[in-house]
Amino acid sequence: MTANGSASERHILDWLASQRGAMLALLETLVNTDGGSYDKAGVDAVGAHIRAFLDSQGIPSDVTPDTKFGDAINASVGHGGNRPILLMGHRDTVFPKGEPTRRPFKIEGSRAYGPGVSDMKSGLVMNCFVLAALKKFGGPRSPVTALFTGDEEIGSPFSRPVIERFARDARAVFNSEPGRNSGAAVTGRKGGVFMRFEITGKAAHSGANFEQGISAISELAHKTLALHALSEPANGITLNVGLVSGGQTINTVAPWARAEVDLRFITPAQRAAMMAKVEAIMAKSYVPGTSTKLEVFGEFLPLVQSEDGKALFEHYAAGIKELGSEPTSIFTGGCADSGFAAAAGAPTICGVGPVGGKGHTPEEFMEVDTLVPRAQALALAVLRLA
Repeated sequence: MTANGSASERHILDWLASQRGAMLALLETLVNTDGGSYDKAGVDAVGAHIRAFLDSQGIPSDVTPDTKFGDAINASVGHGGNRPILLMGHRDTVFPKGEPTRRPFKIEGSRAYGPGVSDMKSGLVMNCFVLAALKKFGGPRSPVTALFTGDEEIGSPFSRPVIERFARDARAVFNSEPGRNSGAAVTGRKGGVFMRFEITGKAAHSGANFEQGISAISELAHKTLALHALSEPANGITLNVGLVSGGQTINTVAPWARAEVDLRFITPAQRAAMMAKVEAIMAKSYVPGTSTKLEVFGEFLPLVQSEDGKALFEHYAAGIKELGSEPTSIFTGGCADSGFAAAAGAPTICGVGPVGGKGHTPEEFMEVDTLVPRAQALALAVLRLA
């Protein structure tokens, strides 16, 4: 393997192979550190562990701070006349405060478990060690920057412009979200819009003055059915009303109701068409006398594979094949920061992290034996990028 590779390639691959224990130790530390998207202190604590590791490898890091969400951290190694290569990953998880205490990191058989173990703390570990290997042995023809953000799970409200700034300067972007169960990388993703709407009705006693009330909950039910009817799964378009609340008491006609909606789409044209239909539903009063306010509070752009993105995957796949695995790629309905990078003009592939599954659930896992090979594959792709 890599008999024809450079000395730095061989040194890097061998060193990464020797670091399995150290990788798992850092992964355990990160998984056992709280880091829900709205837990700024926790997300920044995860970041502090990452910065401490980088510092131990002689790699300085910089912080772009925020007052509400986790800070963005970046670190670079290498130099040269080429534009930088960008490695990406997010530190936040979807889990509530205290989740690592309830079910801490563990390894059972061939799998590691714990909150965020694959989505995506193992990818962060991988990026850290690839950066450390490049620092130790050299070899890249470009500066290599790793960006560690803190709010991806909620649409990167703070980090999006930071990602776009780094991606605009990058010649290639590798997002270390988990590889799929088949070992596939991700070359296309849906975009997503997160919305909430609030309906105002009129309260009335549901027994004595029922006719005087205007039910916001009835209006919400009509709107929910109308929104779900817009879904076109065969065309990659889905709308899901995932959260609802409303009403005052059981014996009061509901004066208010609210809901949150997840729209997924493949192309920007689909987004525009669906948003026009959503807004028409919001403007219509199915129950006379109700009014509705719509708010978009988060959005992901789709990862649309460009010709340069296709070439980048083929470049990455060559290294995977050399390391003994059959390279594959998939399109997924999940959203990620890679869409922001691709929309900024950078050739981008996603899902290059260690293989895992069942993200966002208590059964989330990472295949331990993929941690080193995926790091080696990423290192080869970086080293060989012409």
